[in-house]
Amino acid sequence: MDLSGHVAIVTGGATGIGRAIGMKMAEVGADIIVSDIDSDACQRTASEFAALGVRSAGIPANVTDPDAVGRMVAESIGQFGKIDVLVNNAGVAGAPGWYDHAVSREEDWSFTFGVNVKGMAIVTEAVLPHMKEAHAGKIVNLASVAGRQGRPTLPHYSATKAAVINYTQSLANELGRDNINVNAVCPGLLWTPMWGEVGAKYAVNDPTYEGLSAREVFDKMIENIIPLGREQTPEDIGDAIVFLVSDDAKNITGQSLNVDGGAFLN
Repeated sequence: MDLSGHVAIVTGGATGIGRAIGMKMAEVGADIIVSDIDSDACQRTASEFAALGVRSAGIPANVTDPDAVGRMVAESIGQFGKIDVLVNNAGVAGAPGWYDHAVSREEDWSFTFGVNVKGMAIVTEAVLPHMKEAHAGKIVNLASVAGRQGRPTLPHYSATKAAVINYTQSLANELGRDNINVNAVCPGLLWTPMWGEVGAKYAVNDPTYEGLSAREVFDKMIENIIPLGREQTPEDIGDAIVFLVSDDAKNITGQSLNVDGGAFLN
């Protein structure tokens, strides 16, 4: 697969899944704009991508700030001349301290919807005029298997990811005539810092996992719900996204692809 000549923005792209997505695209030739709330991490990750021989820039932005997003997109166009791909990866599991509370708080709902749904829409709306002018583009939104079926200790997060799936379908219907493909990827169980917080909360609030460490909760879930019997990795998500933004997926739009080892069979 070859993405040479393609320019991609990855939000939340400095670390974790976002970094793996950018790395996978850079490995097949794409130029990468790393956008993240952490300015220093943006620059470090952009340097890693550039070492692969592609163009890369770290342009920080908070996805909930329309002015900051507008500046990020304008600077991206100024440096790279176009935007072919947008990967809406930035996301949160709750407001700070969410994992210390058994019940979702009002601030968890507000903060999580602000980043995971409204922030995604803010970035998308900033990029769309450029894609429409080019009459081409690929958008991939990061959802979650939690958007397929709600989680007992994370209703606020699950609801945002269900909204992402629906938003993806709405955009695909709207933008098809502009030759813009819009899809979502639903990661399954990946061991990340965020999942460490999720596992710790399950260990306290779910009798099934009481007394286990966060990693033990994670391993038990893999054993219980994943037919392939193995965890997913950030690189697995990157591989799926490389496919969805390639010409091989030119007739795929409005879909939400589970990368979850078979945990959810849609």
